[in-house]
Amino acid sequence: MLRLTPILLAILWAYATYRFSAWRTAKELDAKSSILRDSRLAGLTAKMAVALEVPHIPVHIYEIEPVNGLAAPDGRIFITRGFFNKYQAGDVSAEELASVIAHELGHVALGHSRRRMIDFSGQNAIRVALGMVLGRLIPGIGFYLANILTSLLAARLSRQDEHEADAYASALLVKSGIGVSGQKSLFHKLDALTKSGGRQLAWMMSHPATDERIRAIEDREAAWKR
Repeated sequence: MLRLTPILLAILWAYATYRFSAWRTAKELDAKSSILRDSRLAGLTAKMAVALEVPHIPVHIYEIEPVNGLAAPDGRIFITRGFFNKYQAGDVSAEELASVIAHELGHVALGHSRRRMIDFSGQNAIRVALGMVLGRLIPGIGFYLANILTSLLAARLSRQDEHEADAYASALLVKSGIGVSGQKSLFHKLDALTKSGGRQLAWMMSHPATDERIRAIEDREAAWKR
């Protein structure tokens, strides 16, 4: 029983973390968001809604400056104020921003947004349990090794989700008549927009490499044309 104690404690802690994270995320988004209102984007999301056979696709602006899109666990889609400002300044086209919305819709449709919240809690539980075990076996560095191993796992899962959401977005953009040109051109701009000049080792990145994502879109285009 004593051997199982660290694992049981980690599971209980993970569940508590999940519940708290879900509550905190919903509260934060409710307090700092509003409905996005833009006629050009509304026309593009209307095309996607027709392709998905849904009445409409509401999109919210999340009032933070970093350039990003977000799919909340409850299924809501958010574009950050920083991203919308880039669009209004002409740095990002409506089609490029629509590709972000399509990508986030992919996370929702494929269950990534809800699963990520659960995965985050589960990974923390693994980190705690593994840290306890390795801390005993390798005193001094066991906890650091546990952090590295769980970070590698989280990055791999995240990259897989991003590839799947990219593929979903490409299919939706083609089906809705918008096309994937905006999706590809946005990836070319992404590093500059997010100011992510420094490159990480690919296996440590939570998102796939930009050129890898563009190549995957082009491969899908070629396959669809055939």
